[in-house]
Amino acid sequence: MSGDILVETTDGVLCLTFNRPEKKNALNRDMYRALIEALMAAGRDDTIRAVVFAGAGGDFTAGNDLADFRDDLDDIEAFPALHFVRMLAVFEKPMVAAVSGDAIGVGATLLFHCDLVYIAPEARLRMPFIDLGLVPEAGVSLLAPQRLGMARAAQYLLLGEPFSGEDAFRIGLANALAPAPQLVERARDAARRLAAKPAQALIDSRRLLRGDPAKLRAQIDAEAQLFARALATPETRARLAAFFSRA
Repeated sequence: MSGDILVETTDGVLCLTFNRPEKKNALNRDMYRALIEALMAAGRDDTIRAVVFAGAGGDFTAGNDLADFRDDLDDIEAFPALHFVRMLAVFEKPMVAAVSGDAIGVGATLLFHCDLVYIAPEARLRMPFIDLGLVPEAGVSLLAPQRLGMARAAQYLLLGEPFSGEDAFRIGLANALAPAPQLVERARDAARRLAAKPAQALIDSRRLLRGDPAKLRAQIDAEAQLFARALATPETRARLAAFFSRA
């Protein structure tokens, strides 16, 4: 596993911590592979009942490490980020997030897959895909209108407007606000409470709440094809080049 993903299991809860604070926990290919491996193992392990996502050093994650996009993605299926978000769509055990600091790109879209989200009021969320010449990912083009309504989905996905942790709580993306130092323990406590419940009843109830994952999986795949096509366009290449020139 990547040293940039910390893995800890206690009381039936798997905690996955993004541990690349010098890069605001931006996720690269190795980190995605480590996350996939950990979730696959958790899915097979009956002693693990819930998963917590957190970030080290004050940020949740600044999203995809755009350095991965410097190389042509001739085969989108080879990009581990796609396999990670596909796994989120079908993972059967509850997922909980503890969010502070930056939650950008996949740092925000991941939250739409989590069952419970605990967030700092001053957290900074943004889904800036269009500003980079890209399209939304992780199925959020389906999930955001369902969760937030079409008007807010357009505000955050088309305009790419940032929003705070307080906003996320107000619009129903987060369950509760908490000071940053308390977030991980709040999330762990909720995950432990979930882990103590009857396992099959929890899985079945969650499946009923979320509905058939096939539609979500189809949306993720449609997004991925458009995402790959966008990466090959001169406009997106220019926008990425401009980003790297500022970095």
